[in-house]
Amino acid sequence: MEKSITILAIESSCDDTSASIIKDRKILSNIVANQEVHEKYGGVVPELASRAHMQNIVPVVERAVKESGLALKDLDAIAYTKGPGLMGSLLVGSSFAQSMSYALDIPLIGVHHMQGHIMAHFIKDNETKNSPEFPFICLTVSGGHTQLVLVKSDMDMEILGETIDDAVGEAYDKTARFLGLPYPGGPVVDKLAKLGNPKFMQFTKPRTKGLNFSFSGLKSNIIQKIEKEEKTNPDFRSEYLNDICASVQHTIVSILISKIKDAIKQTGISRIAIAGGVSANSALRAELKKREQGEKGWDVYIPSFQYCTDNAGMIAITAHFQYLRGDFVERTEGAKARLENRI
Repeated sequence: MEKSITILAIESSCDDTSASIIKDRKILSNIVANQEVHEKYGGVVPELASRAHMQNIVPVVERAVKESGLALKDLDAIAYTKGPGLMGSLLVGSSFAQSMSYALDIPLIGVHHMQGHIMAHFIKDNETKNSPEFPFICLTVSGGHTQLVLVKSDMDMEILGETIDDAVGEAYDKTARFLGLPYPGGPVVDKLAKLGNPKFMQFTKPRTKGLNFSFSGLKSNIIQKIEKEEKTNPDFRSEYLNDICASVQHTIVSILISKIKDAIKQTGISRIAIAGGVSANSALRAELKKREQGEKGWDVYIPSFQYCTDNAGMIAITAHFQYLRGDFVERTEGAKARLENRI
């Protein structure tokens, strides 16, 4: 009988402090503390994020251990996000993980943040269907990243395309800010879009080489078209807010789906997974579900909502597989704000 593996994981790459305990691919606890301090600034302030992590990390870890029903002596390893992310935020999590590894004298595992988003599909979860078979294509979409990744195995992932400027989450946030909507903008635009007409406005879709993305030009085009309408109707923005949001969302989702189609043609692989905060978007999920229909439908994998945004559960499942192959780090390794493109 194989030895059971229990890991405490910590995620602190941006503005959410999270801790999770996993036992043999099953999440026993997954605690996330959000930082509301950034809302009035319309985006994450790195210095404030670091301070909030320092305040949150002890109670978050304590709650994760308590909810798991286990004790610290039951842990086989400590995992943390080594990058990419905000350096100050990463240092809080990595330093805490290093200290626990020393104190408990158990191995330390450093996890790539984006790999964690992808590996969330391998958590044993009653809410979702079975994990995808290798190889598969994963669209990772968040506030900081937009990538199409060819996932050959849990340790071999190749980026096929990525954004050359803004990430899709940035496009949502910047559009929301222009429309006077609160941060983070993605969930708000998604909510209002359900009440509007997706064909109300037509926006220019950027042309990019291969499987790369671009959202900076789209953001500019959205602002230009709305400001043009306001010259004749000063209340255009407020009168047609739902329709504007629906049109923006329709354009963004159609860009993402189009690139997935191109990736399928290029690789011949129709097993499609999505990951990252924007994978919680209702329109993207609905469009992917449509693609499952029919004789030549895609085999689509969508994670539970709790594993879409930044959370330690995704770090824990990645660490589980790294533990199996003995992929540990020295306690002096720490964190890196940037990591190589090959995940």
